[in-house]
Amino acid sequence: MFGSNYYCLVAGLREYTLEADAKGFDARAIVSEILEGVSRADARQVRLLYTYYDCEHLAALHAGRTVSEGLGNLTPDELAEELRSPRLLPDAVQQVLRAYADPEGEEAAEIDTAQRFEKALFGAYYAVCEKQGCRFLRAWSAFDRTLRNVAAAVTARAAGRPVEEVTVGGGDVVDQLQRSSAADFGLRGELPYIDAVIAAVNDEANLVEKEHKIDLIRWNESLELATFDYFDIAAILSYLVRINIVARWMRLDAARGREMFDRLVAGLDGRKFIEQE
Repeated sequence: MFGSNYYCLVAGLREYTLEADAKGFDARAIVSEILEGVSRADARQVRLLYTYYDCEHLAALHAGRTVSEGLGNLTPDELAEELRSPRLLPDAVQQVLRAYADPEGEEAAEIDTAQRFEKALFGAYYAVCEKQGCRFLRAWSAFDRTLRNVAAAVTARAAGRPVEEVTVGGGDVVDQLQRSSAADFGLRGELPYIDAVIAAVNDEANLVEKEHKIDLIRWNESLELATFDYFDIAAILSYLVRINIVARWMRLDAARGREMFDRLVAGLDGRKFIEQE
């Protein structure tokens, strides 16, 4: 077990990422090794990062779609059981699951079950992340929610749909997305990446290219949020965000996946970490 500064673990990230190589890349194995090397408290932060994928899978199951083993914490069987009888996920997420499972029950009194299931589910997930002690997880989840809200708002506006139907959570940015008629929703001064998102959604007919451009924004933000973190849980979570992006592109586009894998490995120069320390 390592302490709150994971010198050996971080120094080894490059080595066991290289051992996998792009062809045999195994994101779940990397996550498992990290979970074994961090403290119990930090392991909870890692699992909460991956609860996002559990929520994605729960939304799919709720809509009647099947799910396979993915990046989340729970197996398909555990996810199906969680829909029926929640017990493994954060309390706020469990409350949403119970409310939609029994719209007449006590839990439903505090949840607006008239909204789409996934909107309530992800709203609860991001609310949990906002309360965490880990600075990186709070900042990353706030960024991720905003990025997804902006992309969803641009898409909804182009389709003539109400923006409020697709945005998750509340706050000033969400209010602006829902009310503003400006091309940039009046957010250019607040969100430096908004023009890139709008361009990717509106101008890119190729869906793969669009997703690639948006994931590059995620990649850069994950680095930015951990600029001065070298051996702590923030450095590890930043690395895992990029692992998740690589894993996604290994499935979507092998060539792009290898490109992102090479970028990941190139950024994990152990000597740089030691020099910074």
